[in-house]
Amino acid sequence: MKIAIASDHAGYPLKSTVLEMVRAAGHEALDLGTDDTTAVDYPDFAEKVGRVIQAGTVERAILLCGSGVGACIAANKIKGVYAGVCHDTYSAHQGVEHDDMNVLCIGSRIIGPEPAREIVQAFLGARFIGNDPGEERHKRRVSKVRKLENEI
Repeated sequence: MKIAIASDHAGYPLKSTVLEMVRAAGHEALDLGTDDTTAVDYPDFAEKVGRVIQAGTVERAILLCGSGVGACIAANKIKGVYAGVCHDTYSAHQGVEHDDMNVLCIGSRIIGPEPAREIVQAFLGARFIGNDPGEERHKRRVSKVRKLENEI
């Protein structure tokens, strides 16, 4: 799977850990910046991630900022992006399995490298189950979310 990874300055210290983990798991990583701790604006990097999701260049993405919240809010403004802040493994895999989440947002001021590795692993290992027999309710719910997105 091809995964975009981006961060603002606050997320930058955790970005190399995430890039390394994604590559070690056998995925192709697309690094969209930032490249140091010089102050930048998280919406710019959320937009970069959103645009490659929209274009189909990547299947999923990981966004890092201080809390994960700002990047998540910005990313969710982009049609076709379904981002969630996850600081635990359950939310990271359940967000994909039940909600078809395609962007994982992490706060580097909230968690450290080891939890980040486990969360990224859970996110990358998950798949949407809405097409599985007996799990159609998830597809129905995600369809309702997409309908809301298209009505606005």
